[in-house]
Amino acid sequence: MATILIVEDERELALLLRQRLESEGHTALVVYDGPTALALAGQHQIDLVILDWMLPGLDGLTVMRRLRERSPVPVLMLTARSEEVDRVLGLEIGADDYVTKPFSLRELLARVHSILRRVELLRQPPAAPLIRIGDLTIEQEARRVTIAGTSVELTVKEFDLLCLLAAHPGRSFSRSYLLDRIWGIEYDGSDRTVDTHIVRLRRKLGALGERIVTVWGVGYRFEP
Repeated sequence: MATILIVEDERELALLLRQRLESEGHTALVVYDGPTALALAGQHQIDLVILDWMLPGLDGLTVMRRLRERSPVPVLMLTARSEEVDRVLGLEIGADDYVTKPFSLRELLARVHSILRRVELLRQPPAAPLIRIGDLTIEQEARRVTIAGTSVELTVKEFDLLCLLAAHPGRSFSRSYLLDRIWGIEYDGSDRTVDTHIVRLRRKLGALGERIVTVWGVGYRFEP
């Protein structure tokens, strides 16, 4: 779960965002002006900043510039400005995403989730070039899979799925995470895409496919 700093002078909106984010298990810190935002960011380890453009004390662009001088913390800009030049300016200065008011809470939360998943992907350590689990051998650089010396033919996505799961045995991955990691953050397909590939992957791995277990309500895990 993430620590998210909400910088928004519309108090009702700020408190609504905090309520929704905390209901998902995140820690949400709320401030209503630019100087307080910078002070609080210096006191906490922040994973994401939701930053309004128009703020008392210091405007959002100034706050973002100063945040960028300290760390690469992701920033999601909120603004009533809808002109393309304003959106481009915010992105060029360093915003990771941009939402124009009025917006739906569902859209905003989806963008928050996307940024947080992107950060998690970047934090993942590189997997070992060779993975061995029992009779299963995965050569990542050669993109080759064998079981007891017999080659297993996998599609690109099947291979990538297997590498991710087998490189982290015992860890459960949500379908949305797998979609982001394997198909790309902007992929707009359904969770059934993951399920279909898992079914085929299990079938191709034979008895070893039973190690890819379903975690109900979450996604999948590779049993060590």
